[in-house]
Amino acid sequence: MLGAVFMALLDSTVVNVATPAIRTDLGTTGSALQLIVSGYTVAYAALLVTGARLGARHGFRTLFLTGLVTFTAASLVCGLAPGAAVLVGARAVQGVGAALLMPQIYSLIQLRFQGAARARALSLYAAVIGLGVVVGQLAGGLLVSADLFGAGWRPVFLVNVPIGAALVLAAPRLLPKGRPEHAKSLDLPGLITLTAALLLLVVPLVLGHERGWPLLAQASLVLAVPAFGLFALVERVVARRGGAPLLPGRVLRTPGLASGACANFFAMAGYSGFLFSFSQHLQSGLGASATRTGLTFAPLALGVAAGSLTWQKVPERFRRTMIATGCAAAAAGHLGIGLAMRPGGDGGPALPLLHLVVGLGMGYVTSPLLTVALARVEPADAADASGVMTTTAQIAQVLGVAVYGSVYLASAGDQSAPASAHAVFVTALMVAAGALVSALAALTLPRGSRVG
Repeated sequence: MLGAVFMALLDSTVVNVATPAIRTDLGTTGSALQLIVSGYTVAYAALLVTGARLGARHGFRTLFLTGLVTFTAASLVCGLAPGAAVLVGARAVQGVGAALLMPQIYSLIQLRFQGAARARALSLYAAVIGLGVVVGQLAGGLLVSADLFGAGWRPVFLVNVPIGAALVLAAPRLLPKGRPEHAKSLDLPGLITLTAALLLLVVPLVLGHERGWPLLAQASLVLAVPAFGLFALVERVVARRGGAPLLPGRVLRTPGLASGACANFFAMAGYSGFLFSFSQHLQSGLGASATRTGLTFAPLALGVAAGSLTWQKVPERFRRTMIATGCAAAAAGHLGIGLAMRPGGDGGPALPLLHLVVGLGMGYVTSPLLTVALARVEPADAADASGVMTTTAQIAQVLGVAVYGSVYLASAGDQSAPASAHAVFVTALMVAAGALVSALAALTLPRGSRVG
């Protein structure tokens, strides 16, 4: 299960380092690159809760395998894509596959583990999520620079094919068939309105700056507000009629869930948005190779790993403070990176240390935040609670790349080294502010955790 988690999360960021090579090879625009990155997470975010419901109805193992096969096949198409349009479409199908398999993992953990064993399983699950995002940057750089068989950027997607095939062969023998006794119905009206609202918000954010913010883009952003309002109204109607809304009020009222989702949103939005922007700066602004770009994030990966694997040593009563402190550390690290890059150089010896600080901060946020926020969820609500937290993280990644990526691209102009460095500084200020909002949200989490 964790192998599939790692593959799906790695694929959400492995493309970041490959985007300059994709741009050169396929002749894409900056906004097309953002769609290649965000198309995956839009589909992923919109379908996560539905994927959880389908698993509850048809069996977790069945949906896990369906998602895994879909994801692996789409990875093959991505690796062979002849143009940007096919690549964007295949990335969206990858997101569909990930949305079908990922919720089953959390549901199986909730159903198969109890007490301290569940806490350890959730901790490993969250640690793999944090590591997958960063290792994607490293793997992307190494694979692009290796230029295996003259394939350039394509191995960043093709590497999923043998991994996915091995997991497909192993899953039927290793995974239980479990499903809840009472499966919840699908919420198709909620799914349609949520997807429409996300597209109205994300697409103009991605395309608007490059096209001079045409009237259609402005209108789309304005319409996104009532679209999300319509989604909330649809959810209430579904609940009143005895259905099962995508975001059930009872689950959202679970102590710690709303606070955890808010903290998770701002932390992941800044994290993913800055990874995208900083990758662009290193390669397009400074002319760094893909290998150097990937290795630049090695201290970040080390920090995430260290934090993710040691946070359980902190007593429960201090974990809320620990999460808030981790967010504050990430804010300080991002701000430091912006200041270090502002003169237009490569950041010097301070850059690895600052990346380590950001990684440690995120390691002490992502793993414990998921555990603490979901600790009081009843087993019957496991699928929905998992969907809420994971959907929040994925929407955050979409908006992070769209918003922070657009800020960077708009500020970078011709992407000369000085302009790109200034754009990194501006982006870092915004990311640091968001991390502080995450810290404030974390301070409202319940003290301690009660894992049932």
